[in-house]
Amino acid sequence: MTSSSALPHSVSANSVSATGAPGTVASSLDASHPLMDGRTADSPLIQAYRGRKPSRRPVWFMRQAGRSLPEYLKVREGVAMLDSCLRPELASEITLQPVRRHDVDAAIFFSDIVIPLKLAGVGVDIVPGVGPVLDKPVRTAADVAALPQLTWEALEPIREAVRLTVAELGTTPLIGFAGAPFTLAAYMVEGKPSRDHLGPRTMMHADPESWTALANWAADASGMFLRAQLEAGASAGQLFDSWAGSLGLADYTKYVAPASARALDHVRHLGAPLVHFGTGTSELLVAMRDVGVDVVGVDYRLPLDEANRRLGGTVPLQGNIDPALLSAPWEVLEAHVREVIAAGSGAPGHVLNLGHGVPPETDPAVLTRVVELIHSIPA
Repeated sequence: MTSSSALPHSVSANSVSATGAPGTVASSLDASHPLMDGRTADSPLIQAYRGRKPSRRPVWFMRQAGRSLPEYLKVREGVAMLDSCLRPELASEITLQPVRRHDVDAAIFFSDIVIPLKLAGVGVDIVPGVGPVLDKPVRTAADVAALPQLTWEALEPIREAVRLTVAELGTTPLIGFAGAPFTLAAYMVEGKPSRDHLGPRTMMHADPESWTALANWAADASGMFLRAQLEAGASAGQLFDSWAGSLGLADYTKYVAPASARALDHVRHLGAPLVHFGTGTSELLVAMRDVGVDVVGVDYRLPLDEANRRLGGTVPLQGNIDPALLSAPWEVLEAHVREVIAAGSGAPGHVLNLGHGVPPETDPAVLTRVVELIHSIPA
């Protein structure tokens, strides 16, 4: 489903240096993995991701596990965000909550894209009302060279949380995720969230060697994070590039796509479906597909029929209900959901999702009703 010329060399999933040469690829999924033992291979989500006709129309929501749920707020009381991600029992419980409540067709692993930084030893925290904040931005060659390396052993809390979750999910697949290298590196350069991501965009051109080294470090950290989830039991993986929409196509292709491909190299051999999603990336969809993925996520800005046209009808799509309409009158929201389904009908496969994450003020009952509507429409 991808352009073979765009696929890079295989990268080791072991710890590598920011500028070091990749090693060899590890083995595939264990026979007891949910994709291998029959639990999730025929699930609606995996069937749609693989371009096959599912038994029912699959749907899940980005950020479905989190602030919109009262049960989430209750279990998170007094627990810092990153701490909640690193307590396996808690992370598992949060991941499972929306599956129980909404009957969605997949769980999305509850974590944060900066967890690989935290586990590597980079000073980072989630500041309420701000977002990820680093103790020290990474802006020079010396800064990149001084970055600690993420080890496989450090990822054990992630693997344990996935194992606990998968044991409870049964035939419902778990989706693993990681932040794409550009988004991760953008936080590292700025040291905090940014409106225009001027720092990383400048670094690409002003100091391309340091940028490449940083992007490769982020790619290996994200790739290892995703591999830990997939090998422990996740049935699919999604790479989130939240800030790629700040880039033009030329910069994305030259300075970002190789790192995204490198991150995915850590998990290609596992055989799980891989999804690539970004916000504001309508002009980048083909390049995002060409890093080597099975499914392309589309945000709310571009109709799915147009996305499918731009992609040449080559890959299943995921999306793209506008989160803003979750608070609209039901008849407006229902009409919109039906329009999204119709627009996605020409793609090789279609998984319903939002064109971004669930807003924290969303009424959970509305999400449940949307799921019921989607499941009532024949696949």
